[in-house]
Amino acid sequence: MLSSKLDNIKEVRVIEKNYPSIHLLGVRIDDLPLDTLVNLIVHKSKLGEKVTAAYVNIYALNLAYEKPWFKDWLNASDIAYCDGYGARIGARLLGLDLTNRNTPPDWIDSLASACASQGLSIFFLGGQAGVAELAAGRLSHNHPDLRIAGVQHGYFEKTYRSAESARVIKSINQSDADILLVGFGMPVQEKWLLENREGLDARVAMPVGALFDYLGGVIPRAPRSLTKNGFEWLGRLMYEPGRLWRRYLVGAPLFFTRVLSQRLFRK
Repeated sequence: MLSSKLDNIKEVRVIEKNYPSIHLLGVRIDDLPLDTLVNLIVHKSKLGEKVTAAYVNIYALNLAYEKPWFKDWLNASDIAYCDGYGARIGARLLGLDLTNRNTPPDWIDSLASACASQGLSIFFLGGQAGVAELAAGRLSHNHPDLRIAGVQHGYFEKTYRSAESARVIKSINQSDADILLVGFGMPVQEKWLLENREGLDARVAMPVGALFDYLGGVIPRAPRSLTKNGFEWLGRLMYEPGRLWRRYLVGAPLFFTRVLSQRLFRK
């Protein structure tokens, strides 16, 4: 079933490729500046084309190494932008040029501003009960003209073709949302989109991880001195050590071991 879903995604790819990409550990990463990423999302939304935009960081690359379906999903996505400094460092170690890094908390205001000016709507899907409402409310406060198509928490049965998933999909479609943000955490959000993208009418669908928690003030974000200099992972680890210690303290060394092994093998 997963392979057939991936085939369908590949058949409907519509992005015009006018930006550079690299392949890191077999995963495509598009090197998109912030304004290009936002403009591409808005442009595709206005054209009414169905687009899926993925993000790639060390955790994603580790998952792609271990889960073939996840790797295929990333490579089949219309957009796959860099979300982590670690991926940039890994690329540099392999002699690859990856300049831009855009994480959802950094691009969300730019996207909201562009959507408000173009009359596009956003649906917030994910987080604990009440968190999506908080996130949407704070974003609306900063962008009063932004259209919020709807909000829905992420605590429902996500099994393929479950009654609860069907209900959520119906709600999203009835909202006529232009852009769907999905914050279930990786890789649950990606698998849900893989299984359900065909039935979703939203023009653009984007997994966003913990974005709603940051927007809603549920989890503080690391200081800018850390996030701007490649240490956002340290801030996240300080705030959520129990959940994230393995991702960073085990996952990061594992990723760089794989990168260095590839570098040695090339030689």
